[in-house]
Amino acid sequence: MIDNYDDIINLPHHVSKTHTPMSMWNRAAQFAPFAALTGHNNAITETQKLHDQMYDDNTMSSDEEDFISQI
Repeated sequence: MIDNYDDIINLPHHVSKTHTPMSMWNRAAQFAPFAALTGHNNAITETQKLHDQMYDDNTMSSDEEDFISQI
C-alpha cells in the first residue's frame, strides 16, 4: 500500500503564492464542535425559568402528591 505514494511522499510541502496561510485560530475553529441546534440552550434556559416561575410556590395538588407518593 505504501508503494502507491512513493512518487509524492518526499515532495516539498506546497505553499500557495496567492492565498495567505490560515491562522491557527481559524484553523482550530473548523474542527471545533458546532451547535447543530442554534438557540437550543437558550430555549431550555427559558423553559426552566418559566417552569420555576410556575412552581415557585412549591404547592402541589392532592393528585400531584398522590402521584409522587406512589413513585
